[in-house]
Amino acid sequence: MNRVDVVLFDLDDTLFATTPASAAGLAELMEGADPATAYTRWRELEDAHYPRYLRGELDFVEQRRVRTRAFLGAELDDGQVDRWFEGYVAASQRHWALYDDAIPCLDALHDRRIGLITNGDPVYQSSKIAAVGLDARIEHLVASGEVGYAKPDPRIFAAACALFEVEPDGAAYVGDRLRTDAIGAAEAGLRGVWLDRDDRATAADRADADAAGVAVIRALAELPGLLGAARAD
Repeated sequence: MNRVDVVLFDLDDTLFATTPASAAGLAELMEGADPATAYTRWRELEDAHYPRYLRGELDFVEQRRVRTRAFLGAELDDGQVDRWFEGYVAASQRHWALYDDAIPCLDALHDRRIGLITNGDPVYQSSKIAAVGLDARIEHLVASGEVGYAKPDPRIFAAACALFEVEPDGAAYVGDRLRTDAIGAAEAGLRGVWLDRDDRATAADRADADAAGVAVIRALAELPGLLGAARAD
């Protein structure tokens, strides 16, 4: 397969260690509760309501309020809910970090152009990017909250390619979600790569990845070799 010169990444749980930070922040707030049980419930509510934000059914703040009320199981006004969520964000921020393999991977891709495509609010995502110094590493951030459509909609991948002035087959996209990220990118004409950090791939997942022409990696250390040797400077 042809070498690509533009490498686009998902942010959360691909480069940015979102799950560890969120779990640690939630554990700080929920003293006395079982951390694993609490975080599992929190993720279930996020998976239920965050897509509603992406579809435009709720705005960014309201989706936070809906899942916070459901998680706490209490009749709280907007101010109380917002203060609790602000405490959760502050606790999580103390644990914000990139995965250990992120910077070595980006260093190895020094001769490629790097960007991000994320399903989220551009202001909040930009705050995470700046906090871990990733802003100095990327040329463009494409956020669903800004462009108006979310992965796996092919238009968000097309928007990123347009910013880089590259045809889709000249770009690769790497993300931790098989269908939203990797298959979505492949169907938009990019080279899709699924980062399966926890080895969650089932036989059906692998069959779907193969059918879509998606490569599967377990760590970002595998990515530079997959994409081909760097050009000599």
